[in-house]
Amino acid sequence: QVQLAESGGGSVLVGESLTLSCAAPGFNLERLVITWFRRVPGKQLEAVLCIIDKSERATFWVDSVKGRFIASRDDSKSTAYLQMNNLLPEDTAVYYCAAGEWCSRSGSQYDRWGQGAQVTVSP
Repeated sequence: QVQLAESGGGSVLVGESLTLSCAAPGFNLERLVITWFRRVPGKQLEAVLCIIDKSERATFWVDSVKGRFIASRDDSKSTAYLQMNNLLPEDTAVYYCAAGEWCSRSGSQYDRWGQGAQVTVSP
Protein backbone atom coordinates (compact mmCIF):
# COMPACT_ATOMS: atom_id res chain seq x y z
CA GLN A 1 0.00 0.00 0.00
CA VAL A 2 1.44 3.31 -1.11
CA GLN A 3 1.42 5.89 1.65
CA LEU A 4 4.36 8.04 0.65
CA ALA A 5 4.48 10.26 -2.42
CA GLU A 6 7.68 10.24 -4.42
CA SER A 7 8.77 12.68 -7.06
CA GLY A 8 11.90 13.78 -8.88
CA GLY A 9 12.92 10.83 -10.98
CA GLY A 10 14.02 11.20 -14.56
CA SER A 11 16.64 10.55 -17.22
CA VAL A 12 20.06 12.13 -17.00
CA LEU A 13 23.54 11.74 -18.41
CA VAL A 14 26.52 10.36 -16.55
CA GLY A 15 27.83 12.84 -14.02
CA GLU A 16 24.58 14.74 -13.66
CA SER A 17 22.42 15.00 -10.55
CA LEU A 18 18.86 14.29 -9.50
CA THR A 19 17.01 14.83 -6.25
CA LEU A 20 14.18 12.56 -5.19
CA SER A 21 11.53 13.68 -2.74
CA CYS A 22 9.46 11.50 -0.46
CA ALA A 23 6.47 13.17 1.14
CA ALA A 24 4.18 11.79 3.79
CA PRO A 25 0.77 13.35 3.36
CA GLY A 26 -1.40 12.85 6.37
CA PHE A 27 1.12 11.71 8.94
CA ASN A 28 4.24 12.91 10.71
CA LEU A 29 7.59 11.45 9.69
CA GLU A 30 9.40 12.88 12.68
CA ARG A 31 9.62 9.66 14.69
CA LEU A 32 10.28 7.40 11.74
CA VAL A 33 13.40 6.50 9.84
CA ILE A 34 13.43 6.78 6.07
CA THR A 35 15.16 4.16 3.99
CA TRP A 36 15.82 4.45 0.28
CA PHE A 37 15.72 1.25 -1.73
CA ARG A 38 16.30 0.63 -5.40
CA ARG A 39 15.43 -2.14 -7.79
CA VAL A 40 17.05 -3.00 -11.07
CA PRO A 41 14.88 -5.15 -13.37
CA GLY A 42 15.63 -8.80 -12.76
CA LYS A 43 17.42 -8.16 -9.48
CA GLN A 44 16.38 -8.04 -5.85
CA LEU A 45 15.36 -4.93 -4.02
CA GLU A 46 18.50 -3.28 -2.65
CA ALA A 47 18.61 -1.12 0.46
CA VAL A 48 20.75 1.92 -0.33
CA LEU A 49 20.73 3.99 2.85
CA CYS A 50 18.69 4.92 5.87
CA ILE A 51 18.33 8.40 7.34
CA ILE A 52 17.58 8.22 11.00
CA ASP A 53 16.43 11.59 12.22
CA LYS A 54 16.62 15.33 11.74
CA SER A 55 20.32 15.28 12.53
CA GLU A 56 20.55 13.60 9.14
CA ARG A 57 22.71 10.78 10.37
CA ALA A 58 22.58 8.11 7.73
CA THR A 59 23.55 4.48 7.45
CA PHE A 60 24.85 3.51 4.02
CA TRP A 61 24.57 -0.03 2.73
CA VAL A 62 25.86 0.55 -0.79
CA ASP A 63 29.49 1.63 -0.78
CA SER A 64 29.37 2.93 -4.35
CA VAL A 65 27.00 5.76 -3.42
CA LYS A 66 29.03 7.06 -0.50
CA GLY A 67 30.26 10.54 -1.27
CA ARG A 68 27.72 10.89 -4.10
CA PHE A 69 24.29 10.42 -2.48
CA ILE A 70 23.12 12.75 0.27
CA ALA A 71 20.05 12.00 2.35
CA SER A 72 18.17 14.71 4.19
CA ARG A 73 14.78 15.33 5.70
CA ASP A 74 12.55 18.24 6.64
CA ASP A 75 10.24 17.00 9.33
CA SER A 76 8.30 20.27 9.33
CA LYS A 77 7.22 19.31 5.81
CA SER A 78 7.12 15.56 6.48
CA THR A 79 9.40 15.13 3.52
CA ALA A 80 12.67 13.30 2.95
CA TYR A 81 15.09 13.86 0.11
CA LEU A 82 17.74 11.88 -1.69
CA GLN A 83 20.21 14.04 -3.58
CA MET A 84 22.10 11.94 -6.08
CA ASN A 85 25.25 13.49 -7.52
CA ASN A 86 27.69 12.31 -10.13
CA LEU A 87 25.26 9.66 -11.29
CA LEU A 88 26.56 6.54 -12.99
CA PRO A 89 24.84 4.07 -15.35
CA GLU A 90 24.82 1.47 -12.57
CA ASP A 91 22.60 3.81 -10.54
CA THR A 92 19.80 3.21 -13.04
CA ALA A 93 16.89 1.72 -11.11
CA VAL A 94 13.49 2.38 -9.66
CA TYR A 95 14.01 4.09 -6.32
CA TYR A 96 11.60 3.64 -3.44
CA CYS A 97 11.39 5.38 -0.11
CA ALA A 98 10.05 3.56 2.91
CA ALA A 99 9.26 4.72 6.44
CA GLY A 100 9.68 2.57 9.51
CA GLU A 101 10.60 2.48 13.16
CA TRP A 102 14.21 1.39 12.72
CA CYS A 103 16.75 1.06 9.95
CA SER A 104 16.69 -2.31 8.27
CA ARG A 105 17.92 -3.65 4.96
CA SER A 106 14.86 -5.86 4.80
CA GLY A 107 11.90 -4.40 2.98
CA SER A 108 9.55 -6.48 5.09
CA GLN A 109 10.29 -4.23 8.06
CA TYR A 110 8.55 -1.27 6.43
CA ASP A 111 4.84 -0.74 6.12
CA ARG A 112 4.82 2.64 4.40
CA TRP A 113 6.19 2.89 0.87
CA GLY A 114 6.44 5.34 -1.95
CA GLN A 115 5.23 4.43 -5.41
CA GLY A 116 8.73 4.39 -6.87
CA ALA A 117 10.63 6.81 -9.08
CA GLN A 118 12.51 5.74 -12.20
CA VAL A 119 16.06 7.01 -12.46
CA THR A 120 17.84 6.37 -15.75
CA VAL A 121 21.47 7.32 -16.27
CA SER A 122 22.83 7.20 -19.80
CA PRO A 123 26.48 7.23 -20.89
